[in-house]
Amino acid sequence: MNSLERLVYMANQIAREFATRGEEAAALATADHIDHFWDPRMKAMIFERLEAPDHGLSPIAARALTGLRDQGAPPSQTRATEFNAVDETGGSDAG
Repeated sequence: MNSLERLVYMANQIAREFATRGEEAAALATADHIDHFWDPRMKAMIFERLEAPDHGLSPIAARALTGLRDQGAPPSQTRATEFNAVDETGGSDAG
């Protein structure tokens, strides 16, 4: 599996994890996750792949990436992307 195939696989996995929320909420949560945890090079590669007719992305992943590319990051959708100020406690331990 090359790097681009791996990114498609990862985006589809993330979308599948959020799928029980319904398509709209799952797409927002997927976009939020990718925005916070993927580096700019990864995002640039997957956005380029999104343009291919045979991109291999699930409908939720494709919707998430299209929204992220066209409208920017959504507000935080999960506790994993709710970050604290320097002196606050609680919330995410990510990053």
